[in-house]
Amino acid sequence: MEKKGQYGTYDSMVTHHPILCIIALSVIFIAIDPFHMSPIGGREFKPVKHEVAPYKQVMESWPRDNLSRLGNHGKLEFVDQVFGPESLEFDSLGRGPYTGLADGRVVRWMGETIGWETFSVVTSKWSEKACVRGVDSTTNKQWKHEKLCGRPLGLRFHKETGNLYIADAYYGLLVVGPEGGIATPLATHVEGKPILFANDLDIHRNGSIFFTDTSKRYDRANHFFILLEGESTGRLLRYDPPTKTTHIVLEGLAFPNGIQLSKDQSFLLFTETTNCRLVKYWLEGPKTGEVEVVADLPGFPDNVRINEKGQFWVAIDCCRTPAQEVLSNNPWIRSIYFRLPIPMKLLAKTMGMRMYTVISRFDEEGKVLEVLEDRQGKVMKLVSEVREVQGKLWIGTVAHNHIATLPYPLTNQ
Repeated sequence: MEKKGQYGTYDSMVTHHPILCIIALSVIFIAIDPFHMSPIGGREFKPVKHEVAPYKQVMESWPRDNLSRLGNHGKLEFVDQVFGPESLEFDSLGRGPYTGLADGRVVRWMGETIGWETFSVVTSKWSEKACVRGVDSTTNKQWKHEKLCGRPLGLRFHKETGNLYIADAYYGLLVVGPEGGIATPLATHVEGKPILFANDLDIHRNGSIFFTDTSKRYDRANHFFILLEGESTGRLLRYDPPTKTTHIVLEGLAFPNGIQLSKDQSFLLFTETTNCRLVKYWLEGPKTGEVEVVADLPGFPDNVRINEKGQFWVAIDCCRTPAQEVLSNNPWIRSIYFRLPIPMKLLAKTMGMRMYTVISRFDEEGKVLEVLEDRQGKVMKLVSEVREVQGKLWIGTVAHNHIATLPYPLTNQ
């Protein structure tokens, strides 16, 4: 009698189920990604489930701007004069805007005669030769230079001293005097470990500075992997000038981004980009130390800024999709999907993601008061901040080489 060989069962499976074997081998190949052909090739990729509100629940209740008023009434400003103007600020004399650029500079607008001038840099290592790339500053050509040149993100003036505080993605929290120059580092470490991705800040009336540290695993050049993984190592930090110490206020956050104190400073709001939400942290009163989700958002929020009425403008890269929700809730699918040897742009397109700008105004309780959209990307495709200043909205972007403005409130609805 003929004996079945040691590998007889395996041979039989290959013979009778070749398609299943090919599929299994393909899955193994994709999971291993030996040639680093995928968007995450060569990285330790550990996706986790997001804490994001259900897509249908959010999108059914979210008010839409069917007239796309931002796109139809907005105006392009300073085209190819500023490169990735992420945050916009004005000094006590009304000069500005001041903005941080992708080439590592903080610049300010001095009017038509003078134009833009360099106000500050975040490191003495900065040089025009090493750092300035013009319109290419907002492309991946600049990313490998950011650690040297710096990438100033959130900006805030101290109203009494005139000092400008800067959250730089690589150099941490810094300050520069009213006359500008090289900024002085204030906080680069917390509890003995580096602050890897300082993002935005606000200044309390007692002098303390609250700021976000977006991730303990990824820096700004690799920020997209924070979103892909859903990792939550971000923190809310506080710097105390009298003691020159930095403290952890909150941790375990998923891409903490923009931050804004309330008008009475009893609480602050911050955005969690990965989880698509606006969050409140109480500083005073019976809820001191408590955290509340005040609004679930249709897309990925960046900065949040207050207006004179105590309302909050939130910049949102819109919108989430049903396919993206499936990936968010199933880390194992993400682990396979983003290991496919396909460019990231095509993977995103397959999920139906076509980003455009939404800016929204909220009250203190998280109620939506107004929504303005630019569905066709006429003035802004990707948005980072909205500032309401003297009858105008100033709109910044980390991705493009211009600023957008919009007369506000709109007289022609």
